[in-house]
Amino acid sequence: MIKSMTGYGRAREMLHKRDITVEVRSVNNRYLDCTVKMPRMYTFAEDAVKQRVQQAISRGKVDVFITVDATAADVAKVTVNRELAAQYAAALHELAEVCGTSEYRAAPETLARFPDVLAVTKADEDLETVSGDLCTVLDEALAAYNAMRAVEGGKLAEDIGNRLTNIETYTGQVEARSPETVAEYRRKLTARMQEVLQSTTIDEQRILTEAAIYADKVAVDEETVRLRSHVAQLRTMLASDEPMGRKMDFLIQEVNRESNTIGSKCNDVAIAQIVVGLKAEVEKMREQVQNVE
Repeated sequence: MIKSMTGYGRAREMLHKRDITVEVRSVNNRYLDCTVKMPRMYTFAEDAVKQRVQQAISRGKVDVFITVDATAADVAKVTVNRELAAQYAAALHELAEVCGTSEYRAAPETLARFPDVLAVTKADEDLETVSGDLCTVLDEALAAYNAMRAVEGGKLAEDIGNRLTNIETYTGQVEARSPETVAEYRRKLTARMQEVLQSTTIDEQRILTEAAIYADKVAVDEETVRLRSHVAQLRTMLASDEPMGRKMDFLIQEVNRESNTIGSKCNDVAIAQIVVGLKAEVEKMREQVQNVE
């Protein structure tokens, strides 16, 4: 079933002590345009995120929002600057000698009070693991997003299907009316010739020839056959799981072209009215297809 280009999905997971939230939303666009907004410290994962989006979405203006609360994952690492501590200890021992207490030894807690003897740093993160966690939550958000798009796509398919039925109905009306226009032309031509020639014998062969020329001029058999073919292809596309928006848009242009040709060929009020209804359905269908992925 076709999908809409408009959708929204959200997911939240606690992975490796990181609270990760991902939101995906999109609107119509001719091509895929993906924008990722995330904390600067995690931008190393942006390419991986975009690749996941490209695998799930073929076109649309897509915005991905990622927030990460890594407070619980912040692991402090305490290191000792041994060289600096040794220098402080030596200086204290020298100072003790000056004071006449050569046996003095500096206690560890004393050295710890001096600047830069102890350094607190954050443990290095496994970038591959973090990137994987972000993509895991992204996949969940994309699943919710695609589910919403599928529901909307079902509604679009139903509406487009109804309009295709209307187009088939109008096509049938054109096919039924077209032979009648030729018969009416023949009757009018005969009446005019009788009026002009009055009692003179009318050349029946000339009437048949003129009617044949007119019938060939206004024949729309090829157009109606192509119309039905396009409608059949569009119905097949509606049932497809592949992105079909661009192909459907092209076919609808062809349907519109055939409608215009029928209107220009048939110099008949009844068919002109049918073509107006036909083109109205085509235009409404074109608007709906703009929402199809």
